[in-house]
Amino acid sequence: MAEKNRAANDWDIRITLLGTGVPTPVMERFGPSTLIEAGGEILLFDAGRGAMQRLYQLKTPMKKLRAMFLTHLHSDHTVGLPDVWLTGWLTGRPETPLHVWGPRGTKAMMTYLELAYQYDIRIRLYDDRTPPEGVVVLAEDIAEGVIYERNGVKVTAIEVDHAPISPAFGYRIDYAGRSAVISGDTRFSEHLIEHAQGADVIIHEVISADLMRARAGRNTEALEAVIAHHTTPEQAGEVFSKAQPKLAVYTHIIPVSSTEKDLIPQTRKTYAGPLEMGEDLMAIEIGDKVIVRRRDNMKKEA
Repeated sequence: MAEKNRAANDWDIRITLLGTGVPTPVMERFGPSTLIEAGGEILLFDAGRGAMQRLYQLKTPMKKLRAMFLTHLHSDHTVGLPDVWLTGWLTGRPETPLHVWGPRGTKAMMTYLELAYQYDIRIRLYDDRTPPEGVVVLAEDIAEGVIYERNGVKVTAIEVDHAPISPAFGYRIDYAGRSAVISGDTRFSEHLIEHAQGADVIIHEVISADLMRARAGRNTEALEAVIAHHTTPEQAGEVFSKAQPKLAVYTHIIPVSSTEKDLIPQTRKTYAGPLEMGEDLMAIEIGDKVIVRRRDNMKKEA
């Protein structure tokens, strides 16, 4: 499968940042969501606001999207999930159940979503004659470890530190000797660094504490609590320096108004390697080289 994939695409793993934002409802950065393609598998990590629109923009074959992974259950990471699930069922995944893995509470959340949408599901089955198999959700609460293996693609859940939100996970995806790590929401985590060793690409969250404080106008207790369970650029630089990926990429950018000038120089205090400011629909292709493709089709080798 790996040889066939390389012959067709010249990459083993492709990462597409569907959404690089946070709860703020701006058009430039949709809610956090990351698409991974490897070994013929299509995997979705988180489904923030607009995830379905981004999948549609990319012409993603929804019938092949059978697996979703949640980092944690904050609403900005899950509000797009009903859209991916139900719109995907109606428009491209009519006969394929959706499997959802996530932290404790995932199974209950999906059960309640099925109850919330029971009228819509019932009328679609009766009136639209949509096949019932496609609306089935197979949800599982997970613990750290390997949670998915199919067609040579392995997904490992990594418990990270987003306390008081617990558990919260990052994920490592391995295929054909290549690997990518998604941090999820976390403060500086030695445990993540340990599991990110040897990864080609690390997709990591980031918060500009200076911008957050300036915007608030004062150092409030609530603001400091938010800053404390995310990762500053300097701290992210430490993660990258210790893990030594071929490329580091920022996503879940807090606040969404942050620019490269706000984040990159601060990161350079602790990390000198390849680094990209993520943006919606940016693609990162991992093969013999790591190539970044932005929305304007510019190609850049890491």
